[in-house]
Amino acid sequence: MSSIFKLGFACLMVLALTTSCKNENKVTPELETPTVKTEAKKAISSIEAIEKAYKKDKFLAHNAIEVDMVISFGGQVRLDAKMTYLTNSTKGKIELKDGSSIYYDGARVFHSADLKNEKAARFDAYTWMYFLLFPNKLDDQGTIWSDVESAKLNNKTYNSQRLTFEANTGDAPDDWYIVYSDPQTHLMDYVAYIVTVNKSTEAAEADPHAIGYSNYKMIDGIPVAHNWEFYEWSSANGIGKVIGDATIRSAKFVTTAPTTFDIPEGFVEK
Repeated sequence: MSSIFKLGFACLMVLALTTSCKNENKVTPELETPTVKTEAKKAISSIEAIEKAYKKDKFLAHNAIEVDMVISFGGQVRLDAKMTYLTNSTKGKIELKDGSSIYYDGARVFHSADLKNEKAARFDAYTWMYFLLFPNKLDDQGTIWSDVESAKLNNKTYNSQRLTFEANTGDAPDDWYIVYSDPQTHLMDYVAYIVTVNKSTEAAEADPHAIGYSNYKMIDGIPVAHNWEFYEWSSANGIGKVIGDATIRSAKFVTTAPTTFDIPEGFVEK
């Protein structure tokens, strides 16, 4: 049978089974399911609602934020310091009450030679900044958000979403967070998380924690949680016992000088 005859025969068969062989090469586009589209919009709108509640645009209009903060775990002071961060989080410094300091500039971290806990320099440089600025970093490059679900913590129903990161994002791309925001105010009461800095993902996931934000105060019309509590946490049981706390004694927006984040001479890169 010639190839021309075969083509004609095939067209006749298609014509008999459908409508016309003129449509044999057309591909019907795969329709996006309404559920996928709806959930994607829901996830995005929830993040936007949180950002609006925390006045993100107004926050980023400021140059930097300065907080005086004490952090304790197990009844012992872990960090007592003045922390200054650019509101876009690209630079920061932590000035401890004992006179030692930690600076970061992008991915680079430096500390004074007299820093007592130098092994935790990178952890301290980024973790407290991230917890403080978290409401304004929800759509940072590399963030991946799950669909919004309802979840109960301490007999209250929240909107909850899981945050993960694309590979090679930041200092610890294997970290994850679960945000619990109030459905009415859209402020975050709790954030569950793991921290993989200085440990494996397996070890971090075996010991997840949560941070509770409370005592919100308005700083230039922007809500800032002045009390944090750290808890044991599990997906099965939710919030567990308190393991630590942090208190912001003062917070204000500041304008930094060109030299504010210059690395002092003699500092050690970590």
